[in-house]
Amino acid sequence: MELTDLRNRIDQLDDELLNILNERMELVKQVGELKRSSQAIIYRPEREKQILDRLEKRNTGLLTRQAIDAIFFEIFAVSRNLELPERISYLGPEGSFTHQAAESRFGGMSEYLVLPTIHSVFESVETGRAKFGVVPIENNQEGIVVETVDYLRDKNLSIVAEVLLQVHFTFASQSDSLRDIRRIYSKDIAFRQCGKFIGEYLEGLGIELIAVESTSKAAKLASEEPDAAAICSSISARLYGVPILFDNIEDSDQNKTRFLILAKDFSNVKSTDDKTTIIANLPNTNRPGVLYEFLKDFNDRGINLTKIESRPMRGESTFRYWFLVEFLGHYEDPAAQEIMHKYGTHLKWLGSYVRVS
Repeated sequence: MELTDLRNRIDQLDDELLNILNERMELVKQVGELKRSSQAIIYRPEREKQILDRLEKRNTGLLTRQAIDAIFFEIFAVSRNLELPERISYLGPEGSFTHQAAESRFGGMSEYLVLPTIHSVFESVETGRAKFGVVPIENNQEGIVVETVDYLRDKNLSIVAEVLLQVHFTFASQSDSLRDIRRIYSKDIAFRQCGKFIGEYLEGLGIELIAVESTSKAAKLASEEPDAAAICSSISARLYGVPILFDNIEDSDQNKTRFLILAKDFSNVKSTDDKTTIIANLPNTNRPGVLYEFLKDFNDRGINLTKIESRPMRGESTFRYWFLVEFLGHYEDPAAQEIMHKYGTHLKWLGSYVRVS
């Protein structure tokens, strides 16, 4: 086939795709009308997982599961906006990794509320100014985000879903040559996580490393200064129109951050692979064996614990702690229900949601 023939065939397929997508959106519109009449929830992560799993099983072509997810998450986001437009808040600034996590689930068409603190994201959802909020919960290199964990206990919000984002840094600059660069802006943690690249590519060039409050701010500064560069996310570089000279410059390709999607009064239907998060305020924590007995209850019932984090009870004169606990399974599973009933008000259920990590 000639190049022109191939391009013509691609154009024909694009036309077919457009027609099929419009047909899908017509059905989505009808689903939205039914949901509004019954006040059903629009965002259903477990339903999306069912669709993606089914497509992966049917796939016989070149598309990977990652590619299928990326394409269909955007289709899902467009569909939800047709069903019922909803505002999403996230920890800013614009172009941050949290922004990237939010867009990966809610797409580019959603209305976003960019907020300066984790507290303000929780508050926006709690007061109804946003339907969903996106916040970081942990990084596999740096550990938990303490502020998020504390607000999960203090606020009455539900965990709707988790998002696992592979953290990649780019080197972006208006300059075509490294020798013309005089300053590199980035967040201090990003400099640490890209130390090998800095040492191998920039050694001896006399470039000043300047720490700023976010990688988004770094990209903005690099867009304004021809002899500057930024170590930032690809979404930040794209947002501020700074050309990317090098991609994936981080030291570890295992650098991942986990984010939570929050909502008010939300519960998911059981899926085939769920995770549950609870807060445990155990009684008499100074008595020997209390924590052991609590953990043994999970083991005795065959429930796999995936996380336990201790946090101090603030305002108390003694050293007492509460715990963030995560386990595999759904809140409605009989074994989980036994534990919830046994400990009663000492446990707070935060949500059961599709597991992605």
